[in-house]
Amino acid sequence: MLFSALFFMIDTFNNNIYQQTLSKAVLVSGIGLHSGVNVSMRLLPASEDYGIRFIRTDLEKNNQIEALWSNVSDTQLSTTISNNFGVTVSTIEHLMSALSGLHIDNLKIEIDGPEVPIMDGSSKEFVKIIDSIPIKNLNKKRKIIKIKKEIKVTKKDTSVELKPNNQFSIDFEIDFPSLLISKQSCQLQLINGNYKTDIASARTFGFEEDVDFLRSNGFALGGSLDNAVVVGKDKILNKEGLRYKDEFVRHKILDSIGDLYLAGAPILGYFYGNKSGHHLNNLLLRTLFSDVSNYEYI
Repeated sequence: MLFSALFFMIDTFNNNIYQQTLSKAVLVSGIGLHSGVNVSMRLLPASEDYGIRFIRTDLEKNNQIEALWSNVSDTQLSTTISNNFGVTVSTIEHLMSALSGLHIDNLKIEIDGPEVPIMDGSSKEFVKIIDSIPIKNLNKKRKIIKIKKEIKVTKKDTSVELKPNNQFSIDFEIDFPSLLISKQSCQLQLINGNYKTDIASARTFGFEEDVDFLRSNGFALGGSLDNAVVVGKDKILNKEGLRYKDEFVRHKILDSIGDLYLAGAPILGYFYGNKSGHHLNNLLLRTLFSDVSNYEYI
């Protein structure tokens, strides 16, 4: 079944041209999806142009990593960033997506383990926690990355591209052999903050037949029906079912929003993804920044 496409627009400016951060620190705790390790994070206010940075508090030195495309070191099943000393933080995409959706430009993230907690498998809980405190406007304007040329990255039958556009719009298609997913296409208009209702709740997903293989290879050790949609041969194993009829493609959009926020600023342009994932998303950013004529800061 191919779901009908709707127009999707990220509310890039959020009616606010100034950089934003949190007004106070908040605590987030949970289990890592792949590591199975319990992790605690503190989200802390940061100053103008600080960006998004992770600090591994379980390590004494060389423990800071900027959340940037150039620091992405692994994209197998999630997005991992690392610094020059080999220190890593993995599965950052859902948190990054929430920060993008809520227009948080600057944030210091103290984390006491190697993986961001998976929460419920979406960015809903991150949004709820951040929404519980006031957002603070800073005294410097946001910078926006305006796409000037068409850029496309293709690998076999998957592709991603960026094109000039007067809004950040996103269009995504997926195609899985499972009859419960099959072909889905989604473009959603996100304005006036409805990232929270239309994207944030879409959960990560996997297939029942793959669980044993993943765990034998060190993945999904913290996965459960509480933090992922599990697709069986003929039914969804989660008792509550799906949150959206096209939750699978919406989650791919959620991931892409998080991966693209590793550009270091919001993007002004059209993004299209066809059966793509973290790897191609990062290759797209690397291609974008490989030539200064591809973009400009506004």
